[in-house]
Amino acid sequence: MSIATAAPAAAETTTSSTPAPAAAELPLHRRWTPKRVLVTASAAEQPHGQQMVRRCEAAGVTDIQLLKGDRLPSLRGEDERATYALAKSTLAVVTSAPSARKLVPIPPSADWRLDLAIGCPAHCQYCYLAGSLAGPPVTRAFADLPAVLSAMDDHVGRGSITSASDERRSEGTTFEASCYTDPLGIEHLTGSLAATITHVGTREWAGPVGLRFTTKFDDVGGLLDLPHAGRTRIRFSVNSSGPGGAERFEGGTARVAQRIGALRRVALAGYPVGLTIAPVVPAPGWQERYGQLLDDVAAATADVPGLDLTTEVITHRFTPKSREVLLDWYPRTQLEMDPEQRVTKRGKYGSTKHVYPKSTMDEVRAWFATETAERLPGARQLYLT
Repeated sequence: MSIATAAPAAAETTTSSTPAPAAAELPLHRRWTPKRVLVTASAAEQPHGQQMVRRCEAAGVTDIQLLKGDRLPSLRGEDERATYALAKSTLAVVTSAPSARKLVPIPPSADWRLDLAIGCPAHCQYCYLAGSLAGPPVTRAFADLPAVLSAMDDHVGRGSITSASDERRSEGTTFEASCYTDPLGIEHLTGSLAATITHVGTREWAGPVGLRFTTKFDDVGGLLDLPHAGRTRIRFSVNSSGPGGAERFEGGTARVAQRIGALRRVALAGYPVGLTIAPVVPAPGWQERYGQLLDDVAAATADVPGLDLTTEVITHRFTPKSREVLLDWYPRTQLEMDPEQRVTKRGKYGSTKHVYPKSTMDEVRAWFATETAERLPGARQLYLT
């Protein structure tokens, strides 16, 4: 696949009272260019790893280090902020660990988690990866992509999440490719997403298969002409915009208006699409802002023939560990992460999350159920958590 020319910087986001511009009016968000790329010895032997190196060179990365072994050098700085800055500006091209090729269920999204990479270049102040991934937040892209994809074969027909759901069984055995990364955000450097979409769309499977991923980026041009066969659902993670909206916590990503424009483009290319409305932050005025979001999506997709649109709604939550990490990364954040304002939810393995109180959850759940059905009547509502 050829490398597209560099995109211009993003325009200012529209306010919540302004309709989203047409997709053709929206410039692409500037692509992430790491300051350095580290390539392990095993990754350098892989054809896909060699392709990644060529892509990084074409993207203008001048510091590409071919390591003598498979261990990455230290990414620790003088303090947590320095470590964060160093890691977030680094792409590591590595081979996957055996655990990454041992697929596990990922409820409520999909039957199986499929990792093309681990880590994300964005700077979201509520980052779900904070505290769940060990070490500095470097993005690691897997060079042994054929081995990663080969793990899918043995899992077709064995799903217990969407495959066991009466409402979603038509999606086939589902594979989630964005659990620990945003694959579109690094696609210009890896090519892994296009290769995976093509693999899923052209392979003869033992049964129906569905690939899924969520993104906060909008650079979808390289995906439009792929032979996807309608087997990949591209979901865009969106949020409320405007001065008081949660979009302001999503640094380094495409603006919400740009993501909506990208959703329109892939829907017109025949892809099933989705909205991952997350994390919902019910700050004062949230109903108006999220209502505008739904209206903007409705306007952008109104003339898309055969639109297949789903919605997934995820409220903001955090763990004690993620809160600690995020406050180290973003010490001046205005995002509310006060355990005293939350309810503690315990998982079956003793994990702890701080979620909104039941009254707030009930209000959010009822509002989205009603307003989504009214403003996006053709959309299927998958879940609200």
